[in-house]
Amino acid sequence: MALENYMIPCLSKTLFGFECMGCGFQRSLLLILKGHFIEAFYMYAAIYPLLILSAYLLLTRFYKFKNYTKGINWLSIISIATIIISYTIKQL
Repeated sequence: MALENYMIPCLSKTLFGFECMGCGFQRSLLLILKGHFIEAFYMYAAIYPLLILSAYLLLTRFYKFKNYTKGINWLSIISIATIIISYTIKQL
């Protein structure tokens, strides 16, 4: 059973014909699960900052660090900046 058959299609790409800022996330996550780390980065460059942010959020759910909100803020800014920059580069 291939996981590719269960991926959600991009609504923006389906309706309007252009990719959104999240296009490639599912395929990138699947590539990481298959062990293709470099290909995952090329598919969706923000996958690693988003995974680090998710892991940090999960960790801070159970262990509250002294300045954990500052870490969440910085990781969020890095993730959003990576999404915007990679989307802009794709559009060029």
